[in-house]
Amino acid sequence: MKLYDSLGPNPRLVRLFMAEKGVDLPKAQIDLMSGENRRPPYTDRNPGGQMPALELDDGTLLAETVAICEYLEELHPSPPLVGSTPAERANTRMWTRRVELWITEPLTAGFRFGEGLAMFKGRMRTIPQAADDLKATARDGIEKLDGLVAGRDFIAGSRLTLADIVLYSFLDFAAGVGQPLDPKNANLTAWFARMAARPSADESLHPIAKAGNMRA
Repeated sequence: MKLYDSLGPNPRLVRLFMAEKGVDLPKAQIDLMSGENRRPPYTDRNPGGQMPALELDDGTLLAETVAICEYLEELHPSPPLVGSTPAERANTRMWTRRVELWITEPLTAGFRFGEGLAMFKGRMRTIPQAADDLKATARDGIEKLDGLVAGRDFIAGSRLTLADIVLYSFLDFAAGVGQPLDPKNANLTAWFARMAARPSADESLHPIAKAGNMRA
């Protein structure tokens, strides 16, 4: 297998998942900043052009972060980051989807249509006038989630799951691009500090990000 890797919160999410699993894979670096992921030959393999992507031994390409992580979970079930039982897996998927819908999707679009507009306007349809509302939607989602995780160590309960990995990767990135976590969200602020202290947080940073003091 081979991971097509780059800067960005999505590739970091997969690297963080792999670090928690103790899994290492060969990596092919794609230059996200120059848009290498949005043109052939990369788009010949992955028409969506997003990063990262996982090439399987038979040539199949997986190009959605959650699908990649779930595939790796199937191959390496311990430690379980999705779940060991149907109930655990369903619970993780529920919280992961809430994190995506409430927070990471509007947060990312707000960045692309705002601070990242110069980079993204030639690569996809952008809606600059929606940036502020999308960021506000993400803040609303963070506030909602903050109340729901009171008394928990992790987003889905008492164990680290994919939901934590998705949220941490994006909130860490967001803090450097104009969307910091408001400390009034005390539960998530404490959770974020616990996640940042895990060895995987530093291990999953891209070398270019480390050199440039970025969090991706």
